[in-house]
Amino acid sequence: MPASTRRVAFVLAAVLAVALVAGVAVWAAGSPGGPGAGSSTVRLITFNDLHGNLEPPSGSSAEVSTDDGAEVEAGGAAYLAAHVNRLRGEQPDSVLLSTGDNIGASPLASALFRDEPTVELLDRMGVAASVAGNHEFDEGIDELRRIVDGGCHPADGCRFDPAYDGASFPVLAANVTGADGRPALPATQVVEAGGTRIGVIGATLSELGDLVSPDGIRGLTAGDEVAAVDAASRELTAQGVRAQVLLLHQGDETGPTSGADAGPSACPVEPGGPGSRIAAAVSPDVDAVFSAHTHQQYVCSATDPAGAPRPFVQGLSFGRLLSVLDLAITGDGDVDRAATTARNEVVTRDVAPDPAAQEIVDRAVAESAPLAGRPVGSLAGPLPRAAAPSGLSPLGTVIADAQLAASRGDGAQLALTNPGGVRADLIPGPGGQVTYGQAYTVQPFGNVLQTMTLTGAQLRAVLDQQFTVEDGPTVLQTSSNVRYAVTGDRVGGIEVDGTPVTDDGRYRVAVNNFLSAGGDGFDAFAAGTELVGGPVDLDAFVAYLQATPGLTPPPTDRIDRG
Repeated sequence: MPASTRRVAFVLAAVLAVALVAGVAVWAAGSPGGPGAGSSTVRLITFNDLHGNLEPPSGSSAEVSTDDGAEVEAGGAAYLAAHVNRLRGEQPDSVLLSTGDNIGASPLASALFRDEPTVELLDRMGVAASVAGNHEFDEGIDELRRIVDGGCHPADGCRFDPAYDGASFPVLAANVTGADGRPALPATQVVEAGGTRIGVIGATLSELGDLVSPDGIRGLTAGDEVAAVDAASRELTAQGVRAQVLLLHQGDETGPTSGADAGPSACPVEPGGPGSRIAAAVSPDVDAVFSAHTHQQYVCSATDPAGAPRPFVQGLSFGRLLSVLDLAITGDGDVDRAATTARNEVVTRDVAPDPAAQEIVDRAVAESAPLAGRPVGSLAGPLPRAAAPSGLSPLGTVIADAQLAASRGDGAQLALTNPGGVRADLIPGPGGQVTYGQAYTVQPFGNVLQTMTLTGAQLRAVLDQQFTVEDGPTVLQTSSNVRYAVTGDRVGGIEVDGTPVTDDGRYRVAVNNFLSAGGDGFDAFAAGTELVGGPVDLDAFVAYLQATPGLTPPPTDRIDRG
């Protein structure tokens, strides 16, 4: 976009903006006006963080705030496809994109078949390009390439179809390189709609090493997002591609919301978020930034280095929202940002599901049903994953208790687990029953439990890191025999089984292999010694459910936050 056009766009968008959050103006979602003479409209439709959710999510994971502040149940792959079809019907010149984490951390109906049903779904929907999220790397770069290129898994074979032919769309990552320094994945894809070429750039978060187990990213480096995007943008510009958008698998957190402020197109982002920092810093030639990873909903704008605002949006997760960007394309193929509009739309369940998508969902659910439906325990009430003010959740605490029980034979005295490994609420069915499929949805990663020895001082250093890691705090879920107090960003008064922890005492701590390798920035676990491997976390969780029928949700007040 020429500098003169950007100046005009900046003035007009400043008039249209309705709020300002940490220097990021709220984009004029659905603002009046449209393309001028000689221009046209291209609609970009995106979703993010689907995580193989073929079936409609349940519990709190299903709830979405509407524009009037009401809560409705949303999501489900067949409904997602139906709403995409509707949006395309409104604007034939449309492109469907994904901002990553399509696969990984998936419910059993997709994960049992190595997420091949989800890729088939995205193909049927007509996804044109996606960025690689951190979970695309869960099984390593070779498996990701198989997912894209096709072919049967070397160990499991083709489990969903006799021959798996891969994805018809590229998975992008401009900032990921292999051990040889060469790009591990493509940086860009040029798509065409309405006679306009649109350059799509993909970048994943540079903190990839903190979020993926070491085996998943061995030999890979995730570099600075801004530098990689700028280089990709320059290449597109050199090719004469003037309309450019960024698929960024990074995003912002949002602050407290209520009423209309909680709507899907509001901009309640907290100041200084990593997504908005990147969105403000990348090349002025990038006209919009679709974000992801934080599972939040917002429609904001970020001011580019030339002083012009551009849309910065995210559409929640699990297929509950679609982000819609109507690009106003000028006669020379550039973007008129002042006439461009952005919004999020709820994927409601009051429409007829798309038949082709529903066929995929039904087949995956039916073929996984014998394992998914097996009863494994019962609950006296729901176990939510949402954290209490202490930072603990009922479900997180139960999982930590399960990991402690499974590691007692290795001398474990307490257990700690990462909240990001808890993926969904555990809502019992009739009679309080819990199935294997539900347990899998809660703990889908297959992490291996490990028990290590830490001194009391080293244990306190680990707990201190909850409040000092980048983009924290990240409160580790503790087994029910642990108590401590927090003052500022320091932990004190640690007790295990009612006995104070001493600095020179030695304590056996059970964690998963993701944390023991420094996941989520907890590199203080590297001090651990006498490491012993244990069972898979899901197996430990299932065994605990089986051993504690009628389990009652535990209290979450064992951390004193003052």
